[in-house]
Amino acid sequence: MNRTTLSLIGAVTALAAVTGVAALTGGSSEDADPAAKAATRLPVQRSTLLCPAPSSSDVSSTTYTAYTPERDGVEAKDGTAGLLPAESHSDDVSDPGAGDGGSKDDSGDNGGKGAKDGEKDGGKGGRTSQGGDKPVLPLKEPGKPVTTDEDSSGAPALIGTADGRFAPGWTVQQTTTIDAGSGRGVLGTACTAPDTDFWFPGVSTDRDRQDFVHLTNPDDVAAEADLKIYGPSGRLNASTDESITIPPRSTVPVLLSTLTDQRSAGVTLRVTARTGRVGAAVQAVDQKAGGDWLPASAAPSTSVVIPGVPKDATSARLVVFAPGSDDADLKVRLAGPNNSITPAGHESLHVKSGMTAAIDLGDVTKGEPGSLLLTPEGGEGPAAPVVAALQVTRGKGGDQETAFIPATGAIERSATAADNRSKGSTLSLVAPGATTKVRVTASAGADGGSPVSKTYEVKGGTTQALEPPHPSSGKGPYAVTVERLSGGPVHASRMLELPQGGVPMFTIQPLPDDRGTVAVPEAGQDLSVLNDD
Repeated sequence: MNRTTLSLIGAVTALAAVTGVAALTGGSSEDADPAAKAATRLPVQRSTLLCPAPSSSDVSSTTYTAYTPERDGVEAKDGTAGLLPAESHSDDVSDPGAGDGGSKDDSGDNGGKGAKDGEKDGGKGGRTSQGGDKPVLPLKEPGKPVTTDEDSSGAPALIGTADGRFAPGWTVQQTTTIDAGSGRGVLGTACTAPDTDFWFPGVSTDRDRQDFVHLTNPDDVAAEADLKIYGPSGRLNASTDESITIPPRSTVPVLLSTLTDQRSAGVTLRVTARTGRVGAAVQAVDQKAGGDWLPASAAPSTSVVIPGVPKDATSARLVVFAPGSDDADLKVRLAGPNNSITPAGHESLHVKSGMTAAIDLGDVTKGEPGSLLLTPEGGEGPAAPVVAALQVTRGKGGDQETAFIPATGAIERSATAADNRSKGSTLSLVAPGATTKVRVTASAGADGGSPVSKTYEVKGGTTQALEPPHPSSGKGPYAVTVERLSGGPVHASRMLELPQGGVPMFTIQPLPDDRGTVAVPEAGQDLSVLNDD
């Protein structure tokens, strides 16, 4: 091969490389049309969701609902969406049966109960036991939810993927009802995307609580995560190794009280993936007041919104952590139906750097729905970021039930709650700044019907708590999608009430943006880098 040929190959290789760079960077800035350089938002092509193992209680039942909204601009005609069981691995410091008041499955694969010959025909969604290869909740078309029920106490964690037309806005909800024993109540959670960093203010290592963090690894290589707990005086002393290894495509539950000898009712957990990525969710169970899943807080921010405090909340406990190097001084306001007010006796909150602060707000809503707004108090220097969550209790005495609302990011475009019933759903919308306009769409039901949409205006500094629209002639669980149309930012949550035996069982799910679209810069070729100066 002569030098001319080698030079030609080198030039072609360089051209290919430059073309690739141009596709990522947008090429030259001199000749390109400025309007053409603006990023275009396109639907995502692939989504991953992780659902924690719901419960080991023998008196529990779980409903799974999956949904992808119909979207303008989605050109893909094909695609799939479904979930497969993860393998279960119990960490040395955990006992996955302790928190639910039920029996522990010691089979080692979490699939010994409720499974027969490796299969279980569990409902409309094609439920399978662990070890099966039939996807759970496969979608047939966007705009129509699918649902299935699972009554086995050994139901596994699930790892799911959606691609093509099913990826943008794909949402899965698991709702578990525990009829009796420790943790009695409704435990609901939206399955979450894997990540590398999670904050959980509001967890507990107290003797009256059993909090498990469920770590799920969706990938084919092992992941390693660090668990650190911060209390009112800083980081709690570790009594064991805080680094947890999660095998490939597996889940590991860890009982938080075994990580430290210190007992505290209001602490903050940080989960950081040292290698790989994980899904993290905390199942918080109170011995007397029921329990629920505690979702991760939104990323640390100087101003946070906790949307959807029920109007009949009998108590509310606010937990805030300052992860930065500076203390945080915060104003506390309640955005109600008509305006924002300052809760009497709780005008401000001081949170020391690296420490967790907790305050009891009592029946802060006073019979009206609301949302908590935490903003910088002011003063010299930059404001310090915080993470936060609210523990909410409804009912009194032996008929109490608990749920958690974390600080929730704004809906940039849309967000969905997948599991809604004919009765018991309340959608809370809060506009912390300027007035905003949103469209709320009820999908068809899992057993048919037609979608119905309504438009709402939320005035700045207020919360609207409303019963979402119902599908026309629809039956079965349905999804509710919130789309921001104009105006200021909007934050949202959904409460699902399933009362039983005089206990006001309920669960609350935050509705952050579904990230169904991604910004893609305009691309152009720039061959000028081939010039040899």
